[in-house]
Amino acid sequence: MTWGEQNSEAEAHAQLDYAIAQGINFIDTAEMYPVPPNATTQGRTETYLGNWLARRPRDGLVIATKVAGPGRRDWIRGGRTDLTRDVIAEAVDTSLARLQIDHIDLYQIHWPQRNVPMFGATEFDPAKEKRRTVDPRAGRRHGGDDRGRQDPPLRSFERDGVGRVRISARRARSLGVPGPVTIQNSYSLVSRNVDNDLAEVLFREKMSLLAYSPLAGGMLSGKYLGGAQPPNARFTLFDGCRRALPQADGARGHRGVRGAREAARPVARATGAGLREEPLVPRRVDHRRDRRCRSSRKDIAAAQFELDAETLADIAAIQVRYPNPAG
Repeated sequence: MTWGEQNSEAEAHAQLDYAIAQGINFIDTAEMYPVPPNATTQGRTETYLGNWLARRPRDGLVIATKVAGPGRRDWIRGGRTDLTRDVIAEAVDTSLARLQIDHIDLYQIHWPQRNVPMFGATEFDPAKEKRRTVDPRAGRRHGGDDRGRQDPPLRSFERDGVGRVRISARRARSLGVPGPVTIQNSYSLVSRNVDNDLAEVLFREKMSLLAYSPLAGGMLSGKYLGGAQPPNARFTLFDGCRRALPQADGARGHRGVRGAREAARPVARATGAGLREEPLVPRRVDHRRDRRCRSSRKDIAAAQFELDAETLADIAAIQVRYPNPAG
């Protein structure tokens, strides 16, 4: 999601080559990327990925992308971001063109149509309610599928909760079509909201969690502790990114980060290994990486690293002391 802003196309391709060589097969992006989003760079990440895909066989790769939700980004499709049939179809076709592929394996809503607290917000605001305009059967299941199928196209939801997952699964069953298969929420040693009711719903609906921000926006690396602002880091360059994790950036968040680091070292390996302990998380996840692949090598190494019972207990104790400092 940084390709096209903090990363050049050559660096993006180098990261992809390294990841694939290590056995990673799932690549997730979004039409809104790179971050922080703006009208000038929007779509570059998909374009960089598409240029890479165009020069290699796609066999064995799972390609995922996302449609932006309503509001916030008026420069996407001239402000046409309500999740309607026509908008979703247009977004699919545009992503297919950038990615230079004929189908998308997993298509996701980047954020829901309905009013929800997100991007740093923690409380629901009824004043932001508006009339819903979504056609529940809009679009296509897979981009590029021109056979007139009527499956819901939105097979995954990012930043979503128990209510939407239940509603979506129930609606799919009533229509006799496949329901959502994944959800993509923040999940790390210091962000554990998924572990509660949502984990039960995902288990019962046979859905998987695609964990994003496993290093809590880089906070778990420790590079921001003590108010540090390392050069070229996202929170240093872009104040808006720092505000998106307000709790992790405060004193309470820093205490939680220190505790998590003390409980499991090295932190990047421990974070990745901690994700492996959760049954809802796919085993092969392409985690966030810094521009020179240092984080990717650590995260990939985590796939071979097992946390022992004592370490897991220490992490659980930290979570009790500092519940969800990263939101």
